[in-house]
Amino acid sequence: MLKIAVLPLGPIQTNCYLVYDQNLNCLIIDPGEESERLIEAIESNNLKPAAVLLTHAHFDHIGAVDAIRDHFTIPVYIHEEESEWLSDPNLNGSAKYPTLPDVKNRAADHLITKEGAMGIGPFTFEVRHTPGHSPGSISFIFGEAGFAVVGDTLFRQSVGRTDLAYGDTDTLLQSIHDKLLSLDDDVVIYPGHGPATTPEAEKDTNPFLNGF
Repeated sequence: MLKIAVLPLGPIQTNCYLVYDQNLNCLIIDPGEESERLIEAIESNNLKPAAVLLTHAHFDHIGAVDAIRDHFTIPVYIHEEESEWLSDPNLNGSAKYPTLPDVKNRAADHLITKEGAMGIGPFTFEVRHTPGHSPGSISFIFGEAGFAVVGDTLFRQSVGRTDLAYGDTDTLLQSIHDKLLSLDDDVVIYPGHGPATTPEAEKDTNPFLNGF
């Protein structure tokens, strides 16, 4: 059975997730910052990274991408609609904040072009395109393990912001309704910031989802 660990990283405390199996094979989702701390956590637990997965390419989710992929010699995956964002501070949002350094990474090794089943090494999971917060936002559904990593699409009692480049509120709410609230009620949803939740809890308590 897969397990998942969370490390909030960087000035905005972005959740980086480590999904690992019984043999300590590992997927790294959204290495946002603090590469040295992340590397230490991975190596001290004897995890064996297979890839970096990105839910989207806002700066607080990608700050440590190059450091992590170079240290472990692993590929990076991102949705094709944000293929240019890793290297463009205006698109990834880092240029918006003058007190923070511009975030520029090399291009991803693999572009995700469609929804559905995806396999990397021993891992099999589902990719769902969940745009709105950003056009290339995707969620990773680990159905057999009963959890999903959804980036900044849905939070506990909140939803992702849509005032950044190419964000759209109607698209976001439709993504949440069609792609996340349609999951089993007890699936654990791990967001890009803050604590985990479930579809059932958000249907009952999320003030942004009235009418859904």
